[in-house]
Amino acid sequence: MRTTYMAKPNEVERNWHIIDAEGKTLGRLASEAAALIRGKHKPQFTPHVDTGDFVVVINAEKIVLTGKKMENKKYYRHSMHPGGLKVTVAQDMVKNKPERMLELAVHGMLPKTRQGEKMKLRLKAYRGTEHPHAAQKPEVYELRG
Repeated sequence: MRTTYMAKPNEVERNWHIIDAEGKTLGRLASEAAALIRGKHKPQFTPHVDTGDFVVVINAEKIVLTGKKMENKKYYRHSMHPGGLKVTVAQDMVKNKPERMLELAVHGMLPKTRQGEKMKLRLKAYRGTEHPHAAQKPEVYELRG
């Protein structure tokens, strides 16, 4: 009788991947980063066990949005006080907080559970090419397409 393989949390091997965001589309990069963080690229992927890897994204400020999204896409946040709605256009977000824009895109593609909250911590986004994770020896990951 064959049984389905179930990964165990103590058997998971976590790798580090580095993605260069220069000239890449936000959504396409975010979906692949989310799949790496979730561990869906591994043959031992198990939905209820966190089998994902770490992802380091560099050059976050050079990310591309298609169409008129730079002028039209809006990011909302609220201070929880009356009249506290803050709206930021994608163009300003790229200038001021490109890492946050990428994080919001990837976090939206991860599970909304306690396991998903832990997965969010494995995304590291940075402006420019400098990052403090050289000691982990991240492998360069080329996006499909």
